[in-house]
Amino acid sequence: MTDDPTLVALASEIRACVRCPLHSTRKNAVPGDGALGSVMVIGEGPGRNEDEQGLPFVGAAGHNLEGLLSEAGLSRGSVFITNAVKCRPPENRRPTRGELDTCHPFLRRQIEAIAPRVIVLLGDTALKEFFPESTLGRAHGTSVRRGDLLFFPTYHPASVIYNSSLKEVVRDDFRKLGELVRTMT
Repeated sequence: MTDDPTLVALASEIRACVRCPLHSTRKNAVPGDGALGSVMVIGEGPGRNEDEQGLPFVGAAGHNLEGLLSEAGLSRGSVFITNAVKCRPPENRRPTRGELDTCHPFLRRQIEAIAPRVIVLLGDTALKEFFPESTLGRAHGTSVRRGDLLFFPTYHPASVIYNSSLKEVVRDDFRKLGELVRTMT
C-alpha cells in the first residue's frame, strides 16, 4: 500500500465503514493497494480470498490480472488496484445499486488522490459505475475520455476462468492498454 497520507487516511475510513449491510458479513474491508502513478484498475468487489487477506485481486482472478498487466508492460506494483465496492458481497453476488452508491464516494476520493492518467474498468459492474448506458461488448478495448479522466474498459480477469473464448480478447485489450500507456509517457 502506498504511504500517501490521503490514501492511508481513506483506507482507515473504509476499513471502519458501517454505512451499508456488507460490513456485517465481511472479515476485512478491501480499500485497495498499489502505487500512485499512471494507471488505476477498478474491479467489481472483493471475493473470498480478498476478504480473508484485506487485499484486492489475490485469488485466481488476481493471478490472471497479473498476467494481463504483464501483457500491457505493467506490473502489479506499478498500478493501483481497487474495486467498486470495498466489502465482499455474500456468496460473491453482484453488488446492489445501494451498495455501489454507498461506496462510490470512496472510489471518487481514491481517484482524486491517485490522479491516474488511465482508469481500467474491469467488467460490467465497474463499467456501469461510470458509463451506465454502455455495454462491455461494445466498449471493451477502447479508451473513453470523460472530463479529465481517461477510461479503458475491458472484461474482468475472472471472465476468462469461466469463458475461455474470451482469453485472447482480454489479452488483446491489455496489449492495447499497454500501447495507450506508452503513448502517454
